[in-house]
Amino acid sequence: MIDVQRLRVLRAVAEHGSFNRAATALHLTPSAVSQHVAALERSLGTLVVDRSTRGVTLTPAGRIMFGAAESVAAELEHARRQVSQLDTGRVQLTVATFTSGGRLLLPAAFSRLMATHPETVLHVREGEPEDTLPLVRQGAVDLALAYHFDGPLPVGPGGGAGLEWTPLLADPLHVVLPQGHRLAGHEALDLAELAGEPWVLGCLKTEAYLRRYAERAGFDPDVRGTTTDYFFARSLVAAGVGISLIPSIALTPEIPGLCTAPITSPGPVRHIGVATLGRGDRPHVARLVHALREEAGLTGDQPGELRKPPAAARRPAT
Repeated sequence: MIDVQRLRVLRAVAEHGSFNRAATALHLTPSAVSQHVAALERSLGTLVVDRSTRGVTLTPAGRIMFGAAESVAAELEHARRQVSQLDTGRVQLTVATFTSGGRLLLPAAFSRLMATHPETVLHVREGEPEDTLPLVRQGAVDLALAYHFDGPLPVGPGGGAGLEWTPLLADPLHVVLPQGHRLAGHEALDLAELAGEPWVLGCLKTEAYLRRYAERAGFDPDVRGTTTDYFFARSLVAAGVGISLIPSIALTPEIPGLCTAPITSPGPVRHIGVATLGRGDRPHVARLVHALREEAGLTGDQPGELRKPPAAARRPAT
């Protein structure tokens, strides 16, 4: 029989990448962590981690056991929540979200849910997908409103095992320009037309994404600044610092003196959706996912698409 404590230790080792850091997180000695992992390996008859001077990484067997460890932790957390809600008549629902997606979709979806199920107590945690998706796997949150670009979901150690992804919106990125810019007023722009322009961006992931697309267009972008806020990035564009690449849903509220244009196809897109554990015994989670789908304008299986930014954002300010 596999010891739950050994699975807990394996999770920590995978998440921290070393026995020493896992020991610190678990308030154990590195020797105790090593012994737990070795005992797990003996019980399975195979290695679960590869040890090297650079740290430790999961073996294929280790990745399977990491997924099992996440599932066990999530089940225990779910059971703890159910026990805590006995006899209260209230349903606790914890939602993680990134900022711009939460601002667009969550308030109205919450209103839809609360109108029919006022017994629901809602809790919100803000964070980027690489931080919130592991929380879904661990059972620390019930669902995460998240996004990814043209790669896989940023789910961390163990991959996306156990997660169910419900697509909501395709969110194209737009170039944001000062109103007096030489390219202002174009219906669409080829990224190659922007070679040599200075850039200010609203997040580090957008910078990495821009660099990949710029490389295909044959230039290396001159990034003058990266912020953690799309509104701030647009404000810097209005001040003349550079141009920016902004997701459609982050183009409001309007800032005077700016105009926008999409990138000619195939342009960069954020894919927005909801991550859950995909279990069927949590109707309150299913109800909120349904409300989010309604808010995104979904009636079938395909995600919606923000083909254009809001009219006020497209129109050059006067």
